Amino acid sequence: MIEKLLRTFMSWTAVTQIFHSLFRISASLSGDVGVLHVLESEANLDWVLKTGPNPPYMVILDSTLFTRSIMMKLKTGSSRVAGVVVVAPSSNPSEGFSPHTTCPNENSGVYSESYDPALAHCNVTVWNPLGNGLSYEEYDFPMFSLKDDNDTQAIKQCYYNHNHVVNGSSPQYPLCAMQLYSHMSAVTDTATCMRRNGINFSLNPETVCDPLGDFNVLASTRPLNYTDKGHKTGESVVIAAARLDSRSFFFDIAPGAESAASGFVTLLAAAHALRNATQEAEPNRTILYAFFQGETFDYIGSSRLVYDMENKQFPLDLDNVHSVLEIGQVGLHGESKLWVHTDPVSRRNSSVNEEVEKLIKNLNSSALNLNFSLQEPSFSQPLPPSSLQRFLRARPIPGVVIQNHNSAFTNKYYESMYDNAEYLNMSYPPNLTPEEQLEYITDAAKALTEAATIVARALYTQAGGSDPIQLQNINVDSQMVTQMLYGFLVKSNNSWFQQMVPSDFAIHLRDRPTNFYVGVTQQHSEPTFLVQYLLANLTGTTVNITQDNCQNQREGEDDKESKHIYSYMWVQGAAPPNSTERVAFCVRSTVRLSKALSPAFDLKEYTSKDYSTWTESRWKSIKGRIFLVASHELEMLTLGVGVAVLIASLMLTYIISSKADILFSSGREPTAATY
Repeated sequence: MIEKLLRTFMSWTAVTQIFHSLFRISASLSGDVGVLHVLESEANLDWVLKTGPNPPYMVILDSTLFTRSIMMKLKTGSSRVAGVVVVAPSSNPSEGFSPHTTCPNENSGVYSESYDPALAHCNVTVWNPLGNGLSYEEYDFPMFSLKDDNDTQAIKQCYYNHNHVVNGSSPQYPLCAMQLYSHMSAVTDTATCMRRNGINFSLNPETVCDPLGDFNVLASTRPLNYTDKGHKTGESVVIAAARLDSRSFFFDIAPGAESAASGFVTLLAAAHALRNATQEAEPNRTILYAFFQGETFDYIGSSRLVYDMENKQFPLDLDNVHSVLEIGQVGLHGESKLWVHTDPVSRRNSSVNEEVEKLIKNLNSSALNLNFSLQEPSFSQPLPPSSLQRFLRARPIPGVVIQNHNSAFTNKYYESMYDNAEYLNMSYPPNLTPEEQLEYITDAAKALTEAATIVARALYTQAGGSDPIQLQNINVDSQMVTQMLYGFLVKSNNSWFQQMVPSDFAIHLRDRPTNFYVGVTQQHSEPTFLVQYLLANLTGTTVNITQDNCQNQREGEDDKESKHIYSYMWVQGAAPPNSTERVAFCVRSTVRLSKALSPAFDLKEYTSKDYSTWTESRWKSIKGRIFLVASHELEMLTLGVGVAVLIASLMLTYIISSKADILFSSGREPTAATY
């Protein structure tokens, strides 16, 4: 069995009217079986699609052949394809690879027929030119990924021993075959599967799909009372935003190093640098740190926050929002330049334009004496894909988005398995222990430290902070940045992360990169938990209270109010030198989780054109096996022999049964005999 080697690509289904395509994979309930064929070149496809005598085939291909051209040919000839297995490489392809579309979140941003249609559908700027759209195609066969290791080589060797074509002749039986199990329950689209969820034919109705979603992670420099919803008179808020999620073609390989981690690590570091400054010389405005989940799938998290603000389901409303500063992809790859993107449409409003110019000025001032420069794209260029677009759909709000690109993405691996630590230039000297790697300040960490310092200082000024000494003292800790990058992109199971979380969550830390796929609403993702606890530790304070009071969200037995404005987290802390016992403590912070579920599912508008309607299919067990299969003639001969043996056995049984009195009788004396 090779279950431990296989990863499967989950089925996400979208409403046709919104996305113009269905996103689905089909797989048999009993598993899909095919004869192994290692694809060596695109020219070799004819064997699979036309000339091979033993279809269907289970196609194994290296990542270099995982292209749109080949996948569309396999899709067209799916009657002869039982499944596809992609061998993931150990290093990134130099030419780049992005299975996303060329225009991410095309139909869910601000630009539309009613908001400057000339800027809609990436008419001005194609943001992701390398996007091949593979993630948005429909396939009639299962697709898996394998690591390129010794076990995978053994599978290939099975092919070369039994199935490899020599001199054009057909391979001889027995043939090496593979069976993949990845049956999924959902069908057609979101509207259909959600309707089927509501049909109860039994006492235990089956759920066939779940909405994508998670929780946004929020924190503010001044406490907010979460029991008091709606507008706050006199409250003005600057939102500092970043996205938490990413994805790739294969479900559990979503490293999101540049697309997600570079942005939210920068914002986490900035929030930490601002902790003392905002406490000692509190600015006039509140800074609200917002880490949005599900942004990859049509802005689930940001659209939910805007919806809650509009419907008085949040402690603030949109009237309280002064401006938005969003950090996007800021991995620099040796460059020292960042781009400040703005919306040309909202800037036609003079008051909005004035605030945007102030925000840009604050950013430029913050970059003085640092090894960075900030530049603006052409005034007529639209915003890149960003959470700010969802706020602008509601109303004109001053805002900027910081990115590492002028027009098209510099990220060659946008939303792919290759958007990893290697691509972000996180390299370590050889022979370092894991603990030494955790402490080693990489080039990526140095660059993000500079970017985070700019963001922190700009936020302080934008919030009304005017103390020049405090402003000068706002500096980001590069050691902390490198620890966060290591924890998210190399392995979360490290000594620094272990200090930040409760003991019951520490067992879930992994010796691998974090998977940034958003998941479904029934589950809390690893990034959400980690960012929640990191943000609490980096922006909160330690309070001297008991574990019981801490876990019950209070500072004393009679405290009934603190839980409404603060959150309390009992974390396991570090072990003192020469000791194995950790010193746990309680962290008080303003960190909160808010629901990141598309409003479409609350409104039951499963064909909504305003909100995300992504769902994920439920599936059975995921596993696979390889085995040798005999020829059809031998199978028929075996069947014939089996049938003959069965008939002979039945006839023999009948004969023995009919002659049982004779065959099994014993010599018995007459009953009248006496002795």
